[in-house]
Amino acid sequence: MEVTGFFTALVIGLIIGALGRLVVPGRQSIPIWLTLLIGVIAAVLGTLVAGLLGVDDTRGIDWIELALQVVFAAVGVAIVAGTYGKNRR
Repeated sequence: MEVTGFFTALVIGLIIGALGRLVVPGRQSIPIWLTLLIGVIAAVLGTLVAGLLGVDDTRGIDWIELALQVVFAAVGVAIVAGTYGKNRR
């Protein structure tokens, strides 16, 4: 991966984290930096799973890969929001 590819993945991961937080219903009591970190991890996981399924390189926008990334981010935000709040009390 080149430097530009790394920064592109980082920016996309930040956006994915915000989308994942929007998808999860209710209020999440986790800091924004943690949401963004979850987004970066979700972007990497979504890309890996899309590669395993063979849908990571399609013509145009990779909608399936994007959907996988948002799902991973939403699940990550939901899990962390559930455990983070309990650990902070």
